[in-house]
Amino acid sequence: MTQMLIRYKTKPEATARNRSLIEDVFAELKTNAPQDLRYAALMLADGSFVHVVAYAGSESPLRQIEAFRAFQAGIGDRCAERPVVNEVTVVGNYRMLDE
Repeated sequence: MTQMLIRYKTKPEATARNRSLIEDVFAELKTNAPQDLRYAALMLADGSFVHVVAYAGSESPLRQIEAFRAFQAGIGDRCAERPVVNEVTVVGNYRMLDE
């Protein structure tokens, strides 16, 4: 399973729009319910966002979600600090992630 952590900071005037786009992604995920995907998005008080994504296979099922494509389309314009993507290994987990 591929596991990624993505973090970035939005421009103050774009934070609410970014959050709304993420909420749209989760609404579509509830409808489509891809089985091989685990996904969480967190918003920090300073306008930063952290996304944790885990998926089986060679490509993230998020790429098939229309709302996710809309979210990605303008991410560069909304960011004060561009996304940093890191593949991660879970070292410890207490009731946060499925095992």
